[in-house]
Amino acid sequence: MPTYKARLDSKLPHAGTSIFAVMSKLAHENGAINLSQGYPDFPTSPRLIELVHDAMKKGYNQYAPMPGIFSLREAIAEKIERLYGTRYDPDTEITITAGATQAIFTAIAAVIQKNDEVILFAPAYDSYAPSIEANGGIPVEIEMDLPAFTIDWQKVKKSISERTRMIIINTPHNPTGSVLTDQDMKQLVELTANSNIMILSDEVYEHMIYDGKRHNSVARYPDLADRSFLVASFGKTFHNTGWKMGYCAGPRELMDEFRKIHQFNVFSVNHPMQKAIATYLKDPENYEYLPGFFEAKRNLFLEALEGSRFSFLPSTGTYFQLLGYGKISEEGDMEIASRMTREHKVASIPVSAFYQNKTDNRILRFCFAKSEETLLRGAEILRTL
Repeated sequence: MPTYKARLDSKLPHAGTSIFAVMSKLAHENGAINLSQGYPDFPTSPRLIELVHDAMKKGYNQYAPMPGIFSLREAIAEKIERLYGTRYDPDTEITITAGATQAIFTAIAAVIQKNDEVILFAPAYDSYAPSIEANGGIPVEIEMDLPAFTIDWQKVKKSISERTRMIIINTPHNPTGSVLTDQDMKQLVELTANSNIMILSDEVYEHMIYDGKRHNSVARYPDLADRSFLVASFGKTFHNTGWKMGYCAGPRELMDEFRKIHQFNVFSVNHPMQKAIATYLKDPENYEYLPGFFEAKRNLFLEALEGSRFSFLPSTGTYFQLLGYGKISEEGDMEIASRMTREHKVASIPVSAFYQNKTDNRILRFCFAKSEETLLRGAEILRTL
């Protein structure tokens, strides 16, 4: 007797495995130097690990409060106010999340309804568009202008419609390493004034910004802070991406809706790690060194590439560097990234993966959050191409 099979209509029919997982798997299979996925190959702070261990021994091993422990939310509020001048209420305006990607999805789910439009800037972090689509929204992709990957705000203005509900910004920007300027943020203030448009500001690389530039958080701009979800990551800041710890800050009316979703898709986040980070975050020295630390790694990597046939503009933020390979090959970026991993044992990320329409500008993304030895070995190989 034939059995009935329930029909499944996929919410994400075109989504495949993340490019980060694909390239890291390929790197592992081929014994390649992994400059693809964005995580450090050096350890997190021994002091921070001690604090986690201490919290476990003291019994903080059960559910944390749904929005996160108050001491951590208070430390975050103090940090944001000290750096950017805006005070968020730790009780009602900050929520601890299971990483920044969860915070991004939750913010989108809290706001976006069927057929709402969300503007994003490509190349864009690969979770944005699927999160919009899974919640019934429509991604409106605006390509950034090469070679410096800047935003044409006139294009943005023309793309805003009566259905525009959210604009997603990312600064410092993954994958390009560009940063939004004060003028960019003022353009955003002007475009969203007297509208119902929300801002989702992905600021996970806030402490990784170089060449004397300033991080222009939405928290610096009261007219933006009042309509924005600010998302940040402890995993990026403290070299422990596997802990999946982040947070979201925003005005109470937005955070109320955020927590309605958060309580049902995560509820609460790793308790002993919250206790540890609450203590560790109170000392600004634990993150103030990061611009100089990563700028030195960027410089080391680029200096080691001297004499290569790659083209580039130095990254001004994040821990990623784009390299153009147009003088080396006419291959598509996915093809050359795969071949370089298999044959030359260096893994990267093809930047076309960050565009919905797979725009291929013959550019690869390399992560320089690696040890000096790793960077020099990778650059030595790249110079031979």
